[in-house]
Amino acid sequence: MTADSQIEDGFITRLMDSNDLERERGITILSKCTSVNWNGNLINIVDTPGHADFGGEVERILSMVDGVALVVDATDGPMTQTRFVLSKALGRGLRPLVVLNKADRSTARPQQVESDLFDLFATLGATDEQADYPLLYASAKQGWAQETPPQYISSPESPSPTLTPTSTTMTPLFDLIMSHVPPPTHLTRSGPFSMLTVQIEADPYVGMLYLGRVQSGVLRIGDTLLALNSEGKKVGEGKVKKLFGRRGLDRVEKEVAGAGEIVSVAGIKCGLGGGVNLTFVHPDGWGPEGPKPLPVYDPDRPATISIHVHANDSPLAGREGVKLTSQVIRDRIYKEAETNVALTVLPGPTSESLELRGRGVLHLGVLLESMRREGFELSIGPPKAVMIPDPERNPEGKSHGAWLEPIEECTVSVKEEYAGGVVQKLTMRKGEMKSYDAGEPEEGWVKIVMDVPARGLIGYMAGEFANDVHGQGTINHIFKGYEPFKGAIDTGRNGALISMASGESSGYAMAPLQARGTLFIHPQTQVYPGMVIGESSKSTELYLNPTLKKQLTNIRAAAADEKIVLSSPRVMGLEEAMAYMGDDEQVEITPTSIRLRKKDLDGARRGRTAKAKK
Repeated sequence: MTADSQIEDGFITRLMDSNDLERERGITILSKCTSVNWNGNLINIVDTPGHADFGGEVERILSMVDGVALVVDATDGPMTQTRFVLSKALGRGLRPLVVLNKADRSTARPQQVESDLFDLFATLGATDEQADYPLLYASAKQGWAQETPPQYISSPESPSPTLTPTSTTMTPLFDLIMSHVPPPTHLTRSGPFSMLTVQIEADPYVGMLYLGRVQSGVLRIGDTLLALNSEGKKVGEGKVKKLFGRRGLDRVEKEVAGAGEIVSVAGIKCGLGGGVNLTFVHPDGWGPEGPKPLPVYDPDRPATISIHVHANDSPLAGREGVKLTSQVIRDRIYKEAETNVALTVLPGPTSESLELRGRGVLHLGVLLESMRREGFELSIGPPKAVMIPDPERNPEGKSHGAWLEPIEECTVSVKEEYAGGVVQKLTMRKGEMKSYDAGEPEEGWVKIVMDVPARGLIGYMAGEFANDVHGQGTINHIFKGYEPFKGAIDTGRNGALISMASGESSGYAMAPLQARGTLFIHPQTQVYPGMVIGESSKSTELYLNPTLKKQLTNIRAAAADEKIVLSSPRVMGLEEAMAYMGDDEQVEITPTSIRLRKKDLDGARRGRTAKAKK
């Protein structure tokens, strides 16, 4: 048990998810590497994210492995992201082995999931060798794996059937890995050293650590290395000060590492742009042409969502953060882009802003949340879909028909009584039904597949979906392709409740304002003119003063003061606020607050601008 692990129901979980955001959200964001010794053999294990927004981590890390274990839920079956990661593995010629996890659940349906998996392999064009995959049934929580489905057996002593797995350990899984995954015989220790970096990490004691798999040769402490970019240009060099490997959950120091090992190297100093996809090589031992860079990962899935970022310019700027200027924000974002290969950074509409493009609101939201916790203050605009010109039509002018927009394949698993509402909401967002699988009647769950524009999912997945299904459902999506623009989407959002005063909100003022709509703030919250403090019950915007205080006099009141009763406000997280804001709004992000505001804080000027657009 370590500080980074968690216990749920008596079991240790999420051992490798050491990042605070990963533990809070229960998802893997960054790929993790470790190794175990099994019967005298070293097995490197790489844990990759399952969420489609972090698919760049999956694509990049596949260059370090010789085989893959496709882990599929024995109840839910293959999801949209399963198609993505499997297609990448098959494209690299890897032979997967399949593990049906959570096979201990009474809701497991192994036969149907096996059929769905085989259909998926066939759809993705797997070779005969790849489609002939071995299959295990497992329960990671209980720590067992076996070749046959577990059985529920009734006995006179037990009124209900009892699960009786034939295995109590993970030995069948490791034995299968040893027999099915080929050893890296194509890598040789002879010849000069070379390694491709796939991840970097800052260590307070040894500096930057570069993670990668040794492709050739041997590396020792004190060796001099050159760092080459993808074009073969030297961007750094240095002597190896520290060399680390992973054993279980521990980082261990090494004196030497050879081909096939996954290690972290410290001591190499790289210039601007020195992040992932660098080739580390020994300067000697190469032919007359010198060392060549190793092939690098090039993301083939485009960014689908963009936002504009700039320094916080609200009346409360500088009160809560310590990193405030545009230059500091710019440096941090460009540093992130060196390691986050799925992130694209472009100049913004002004010299003080940047445009960030990513694979989803969650992808960008994790970066912004990390910056927030580091002490940054910044403002962001509403997320937009990244559209491209239609090559078959003339893109000149403003004709919507001349543009293509990203489409997501959306898979929803939900209780049958809530399915109609979900389909209706996604249809309103220009979604098209592709399949509807009701499953077994006694189960009461349905699986829906729809093609939905990426912009149609922006406001739905952040919180509206959970309300529609009352917490009994999951929704996953993955990029499918580009299609002609499908027209404007009416999300049905009402007007905003906007503060018209500066100061601290009071319960006395907020009590009567509750009848106007849903409030976003608590009493004793600092507000300013132009700040959005709630959503109106009508389609029009309302300007309110939440700072009024009760006037005190020296005359005794005839009756006691009325008790103020306030409903709980709607407090939005970062991703929810990003999805909620309108085209004329911004989200102000600080280490302690997330505020929604109008881009133009001057109400009179906003009114004139709105009239001019009509």
